[in-house]
Amino acid sequence: MNKKQIIFSAIYFFFAGQLCAQDVQTVQDTLTAEKTNPYVQCEDTCRHIHGLDLSHYQGNVFWETVGDRTNMTYVYLKATEGGDRIDATFERNIDMAHRHGLKVGSYHFYRPLTDQQKQLKNFMSQCLPGEQDLIPMIDIESTGGLSTDVFCDSLFYFLDLVEEAYHQKPLLYTFRNFYNRHLAGKIDDYHLMVAMYTDEAPVLADDRDYTMWQYTAKGRIVGINGFVDKSRFMGEHNLREIRFKHH
Repeated sequence: MNKKQIIFSAIYFFFAGQLCAQDVQTVQDTLTAEKTNPYVQCEDTCRHIHGLDLSHYQGNVFWETVGDRTNMTYVYLKATEGGDRIDATFERNIDMAHRHGLKVGSYHFYRPLTDQQKQLKNFMSQCLPGEQDLIPMIDIESTGGLSTDVFCDSLFYFLDLVEEAYHQKPLLYTFRNFYNRHLAGKIDDYHLMVAMYTDEAPVLADDRDYTMWQYTAKGRIVGINGFVDKSRFMGEHNLREIRFKHH
């Protein structure tokens, strides 16, 4: 190797070393940011389709920030609960979420001891088909003290009413343990969002596939003060599967 080649090699390895050092520093800076900045979360570091569900508990949402400065694709908004409760923020939230580019769905919190027809009427007063991008979602968290069999009879009657009213099956939301105890093997025909707040995705007792996972109730996001529920699609599932079909 002549003198020029030696000099060239020395220069090459010097700059290569500098670039490697810069790459290492970039990675270190990113990891540090994730540890110190609560707004750097799962949706910033993976390729899954992420979204939110919101209600009056989140207070006043700055939708222009959520829509323009986050990686959220969809939002489910609480519309109603039981036979007469209407979420105070629903009307504003659905208008603003649409304005700022999110795909929007509405959900109803199911109360097993409340008349199903009354609950449907309450939900339909807010969940208007023309305002929906995503199929309705039913939030199922309590048996109301009923036995599993009686609870399921009540729930399935309500789900039939919802399907008849909207001409499509709703998305069902529940916690893993609740599903395993009361619903395993009974709602295979429905898209399912499972809530479990752990690092690993939940495995259900019947080992069924499910569409979405709500992975935290303590998410952070610019534009919302306090904690927020976050979810994502599982595997190859995607937004098309839960799009509202306008007949």
